[in-house]
Amino acid sequence: MKELSEEEKQKILNSSPRGTWAVLMIYAVLFMVGWLYFWFGLYLPRGLTH
Repeated sequence: MKELSEEEKQKILNSSPRGTWAVLMIYAVLFMVGWLYFWFGLYLPRGLTH
């Protein structure tokens, strides 16, 4: 493997962590889908409880 130049190293260090953001977005979407399922699929159909 070839060594990275200083310019390439700085570019990597100064860039945002796109993979981490992608994983967080997937987690957030799955969390919201799960929450909506519980709210509309389980809680609301059972009606009010007193």
